[in-house]
Amino acid sequence: MPISRYGVLKGRPISRRLGSGSSPHYQVQVVDQDGTNYRLAINVRSQLPPSEVMYYIKPFFVHPITAVVEQFPSGFQELPSRPESGALDFIRGNLLQPGLMTPLPIEIPGPDNDLNEKLDQIVQRAMSDEQALVYAFGQRWGPENKADGYFGFKPGNGVHDIHMNQGNVGRFTKDDGPWQDGGLLFQFPAQNQWTAVFLKFQSQSWHTDDQTGHALAEPVPGVPINPDPIQPVPTETLPDGLVRIVAAMVNSKESPEKEWVLILNTSDRTVPLDGWALADKQKAKMPLSGALDAGAVLKVDIRPPVALSNKGGIISLLNRNGLKVHGVSYSREQANQPGWTVVF
Repeated sequence: MPISRYGVLKGRPISRRLGSGSSPHYQVQVVDQDGTNYRLAINVRSQLPPSEVMYYIKPFFVHPITAVVEQFPSGFQELPSRPESGALDFIRGNLLQPGLMTPLPIEIPGPDNDLNEKLDQIVQRAMSDEQALVYAFGQRWGPENKADGYFGFKPGNGVHDIHMNQGNVGRFTKDDGPWQDGGLLFQFPAQNQWTAVFLKFQSQSWHTDDQTGHALAEPVPGVPINPDPIQPVPTETLPDGLVRIVAAMVNSKESPEKEWVLILNTSDRTVPLDGWALADKQKAKMPLSGALDAGAVLKVDIRPPVALSNKGGIISLLNRNGLKVHGVSYSREQANQPGWTVVF
């Protein structure tokens, strides 16, 4: 079953400890406006092989989720596992593309080259900025009837599972579920900047069931892009993102609005689009047809039931098996410029 007490903690980071030991976590002490202390336990090494955790850091993060969570009160807030609640889902929320995640050891000699140091740069910046806030998504524990084992505050209290929480293997499949992923968003109001940190274990699958969050079959890693031009590999086995959304008109000047999406085929072959679809934030789908030549761009006029909201949204490209091959997001601010094309 999905993890319990999923939600987000909003507060000020005031102290930290690097991950070390047999089950290392990077630890952060956070305090909310009421003075309640929490500890964030952030995995920096996997219990299952391969041990290196995959990470993605976006220093200038733009996504409609920031407008939602910014309104949350200080402290921990439980979130229903639904898209409109403010919950995270790496896959369905178009937070990032899988190819952007990189495995990194917890600690290796040299500056700025391991996961401890990557996290520490952002946390220390937030600690030194009195206006900065962290939004930590994951599972709540506590309050406990004892002092915290790292920072000494009492009662012990905090958030863990601050990583992808679906597509697991073995004993961890019990934690699977959609719209319950962990993650870190740092807000720097003085610079009008958000920074995102997303973590995933290498054993976790990127494609998961919409209801259970359990892993679905993945394209086979290492399959050559074009081993035989006469008998090419089916498009479903190509890596995600080779056919991608590159731009969109989300707020046109015409009335009624004429919205459209540009799709680029970056691969070396013609891709049949029959059975493919575009989907919006509400998961409404618009079927595609025809084919897209190698290197070609297709302009797709948006029609009901799909709609691109002027309040920010997401756009997903699904193959004929219903698996997402690419997805993008745009903010309210980006949609606030009628007639301008949003480039992804």
